[in-house]
Amino acid sequence: MTHVEDELTDQPACWTRAATEVTRFHRELPVQGERVAFVGCGTSFFMARSAAALREGAGHGESDAHAASEFPYHRTYDRVVALTRSGTTTEVVGLLARLRGRTPTTTVVTADPGTPAGTAADHTVALDYADERSVVQTRFATTALTLLRAHLGLHTDAVVADARTALAEPLPEGFPGCNRFTFLGRGWTVGLADEAALKMREAALAWSEAYPATEYRHGPISVSDESTATWMFGEAPDGLAEQVRGTGASWVQGTLDPLAELVRAQRLAVAVAAARGLDPDRPRHLTRSVILAP
Repeated sequence: MTHVEDELTDQPACWTRAATEVTRFHRELPVQGERVAFVGCGTSFFMARSAAALREGAGHGESDAHAASEFPYHRTYDRVVALTRSGTTTEVVGLLARLRGRTPTTTVVTADPGTPAGTAADHTVALDYADERSVVQTRFATTALTLLRAHLGLHTDAVVADARTALAEPLPEGFPGCNRFTFLGRGWTVGLADEAALKMREAALAWSEAYPATEYRHGPISVSDESTATWMFGEAPDGLAEQVRGTGASWVQGTLDPLAELVRAQRLAVAVAAARGLDPDRPRHLTRSVILAP
């Protein structure tokens, strides 16, 4: 079993622990009414997008998400929450250092609190039990988002049950043989769709993309054909499934909690990698943390 397979299989246990321990972090996490920015890079940025959409949708306050490298320093926030598995990503560390004394509160959610990001932030939420050996992120990202969902009161035991189902059920038949993968989302699940597409690129070197579901009609659907697999996270817009099937593409409507659907997509990435003779633990041109030379 690869590191990726081992770590993605452990997600139900990690999510349960995060939901159980969330009350420990009431000072570190956003309070209702704060204006908050969630930031990250790569996978963590996509989780930040989902977290911001969930928080604002739940009525807890204005919430934005930014790639750490594109943070709008002219805006004012009550709190910035940075997501970083390694705690060493150059853009995140630099952002937190620059915000010191300018933003009232900064929080970092990380797997290693003793790293530069952990020491640069005002508060640290350590999810060390969700750390990973693999380059490709799975359980840390989803555990961080589970913690934030639980903090908003949006996590239930049914989400963990769905994750176990996602690990046990067979993958959609024929998908490992597809040449093109498209993931669609709405609201907070757009970030999950982005992350699913990234997993396919990282682990399997697969041609993959992600869009807000309705935006798929505005051009991208033109490349769909019999070699395309299209996967919907959450409820699909009326008529979209029929339009996609009309191109000859396969359509998968997610029926589990969207975060559990992401677990299925992670499994698919590993399966496609295996079908192509690739090792998902050794993704091409990637390292576990992006540390840029000064």
